[in-house]
Amino acid sequence: MSGGEAEQRSIAEAVAALPTGDEADILGALKIADLTELLYEWRFWARPQQLPPPGEWATWLILAGRGFGKTRTGAEWVRSLAERASPGFRIALVGETAADVRQVMVEGESGLLPSARPDFRPRFEPSKRCLTWPQGAQAFLYSADDPEQLRGPQHQAAWCDELAKWRRAEETWSNLQLGLRLGERPQTVVTTTPRPLKLLKDLLADPMTVVTRGSTYDNRGNLPPAFFRQVVEKYAGTRLGRQEIEAEILEDTPGALWSRDLVQSCRAAGAPIMRRVVVGVDPPVTGGEKADACGIVVAGAGEDGRYYVLADRTTVGASVHGWAQAAVAAYHDHEADRLVAEVNNGGDLVAAVIRQIDSTISYRAVRASRGKWARAEPIAALYEQGRVRHLAALPALEEQMTSYVPGGDMAYGSPDRLDALVWALSELALGTSANPRLRMVS
Repeated sequence: MSGGEAEQRSIAEAVAALPTGDEADILGALKIADLTELLYEWRFWARPQQLPPPGEWATWLILAGRGFGKTRTGAEWVRSLAERASPGFRIALVGETAADVRQVMVEGESGLLPSARPDFRPRFEPSKRCLTWPQGAQAFLYSADDPEQLRGPQHQAAWCDELAKWRRAEETWSNLQLGLRLGERPQTVVTTTPRPLKLLKDLLADPMTVVTRGSTYDNRGNLPPAFFRQVVEKYAGTRLGRQEIEAEILEDTPGALWSRDLVQSCRAAGAPIMRRVVVGVDPPVTGGEKADACGIVVAGAGEDGRYYVLADRTTVGASVHGWAQAAVAAYHDHEADRLVAEVNNGGDLVAAVIRQIDSTISYRAVRASRGKWARAEPIAALYEQGRVRHLAALPALEEQMTSYVPGGDMAYGSPDRLDALVWALSELALGTSANPRLRMVS
């Protein structure tokens, strides 16, 4: 480090140590060059939770909620390694998919390229899945969808993002760790929102793991107020909020028909041509801001004999006309063959309002003659048989699936999304004759 660089670093350290009231005066006295350097001094901007822990550790596990700043923390740790590393230093970047590694860890707003200093920016070669810094350190991109990529390559360090979402987590992690055999002290940083995975529990129990926990609220000063109004406040206090906002590791709900592992195992990266598509609708009794949500779930029967959950288009706080419009839009957007709606509470009103919006759609009203649990059991069996796949993560729907138990309506709130899912898959997979629990009205 040159004398000038040492001076700039000391300025950053001095300003970072000042009481908040003195920062503006000190910053105003800095030269332009010093201010520019300060922009890329992570120790000045980071919260204490975002700085590497001291001591000897093999894994730094950052379990934090959405918006905590996990990605920026991981990127800055990699940047700090690359800037002081010798030529040939090798870092592994591992994400859920190849697209996630590139779009989030490398090119994303908080990723390695945007956070790089202008005078020390790595060269990204997508075809080689490689980043190369000016002095020769390199980072290689790997997808958890293809653990075999990690069988063979060696590294001194690794950054693993959203490990709890990896479809092949155990295999990917094992191959990565077996390749961390360069240097005197290989280290791994894991940035993830938690889920109750065995791998995460094993890491938490490992004495060589240092754990940092944090919530969405820790980074409130850098997040839009609208995000808190529209997202955080909506899920605060729910099981989903405890996991995604507070970063708690939640175990399965005793008695629920779906476990989290079962739902996680049903993810699919793509789908075949659909033979038939159905929109399931669980309408609220009334409309408006205080009404229950209107469950709207789109599902299809694939040519491969499986059933695919294509989208969750549930509306919250919409008027009667609003949720009906959303249901009809889902029907047309997915070129559906039928819209199936429960009419236990709404009766003829449901059909009337949907027909008012579009009289040409294929519509069927369904009246439930038995409870929600009995209707959901045969659908849960389809999941257990491996016959249902989700094309995307559907957190709100999946939260209801893994949390709903008999009598759960009053404690949890109406499982509107789950009901809509059951109606759609029942229409596709079971039909009237195969499912005497349902009675077709029209």
